[in-house]
Amino acid sequence: MEAVAKLKNVPSSPRKMRLIADLIRGQRVSRALGILKYQPQQGADVLQKVLLSAVANWQQKNADTSIEDADLYVKTIFVDGGPMLKRLRPAPQGRGHRIRKRSNHITLVVDSAAMPEELVEATQTEVNE
Repeated sequence: MEAVAKLKNVPSSPRKMRLIADLIRGQRVSRALGILKYQPQQGADVLQKVLLSAVANWQQKNADTSIEDADLYVKTIFVDGGPMLKRLRPAPQGRGHRIRKRSNHITLVVDSAAMPEELVEATQTEVNE
């Protein structure tokens, strides 16, 4: 069972956020939280909150299962570009240079690595037949 967390309009460039997202893609949740805790980048704190939100969403869906037994991992994470604020900065000789203030959207999906009991029983009966 998977759970999704999305965060939109984060005021950081998508390129910088993707560098941090690449570090935790495919990692176990506990390891991903440890990686994000000690990253110096500003986006690591934002990704840590999104990851905790995805874990909370998973826990809300699966109230009967404990997180330790589920063995959660980051299934997918991707960062898309968001709206861009366009500003003008004064330049020499009366010109103006355009400044693009970028933003991004983060989507993170966590899934349990442990197979549910129903699937384990179903695969065992197929093998026995």
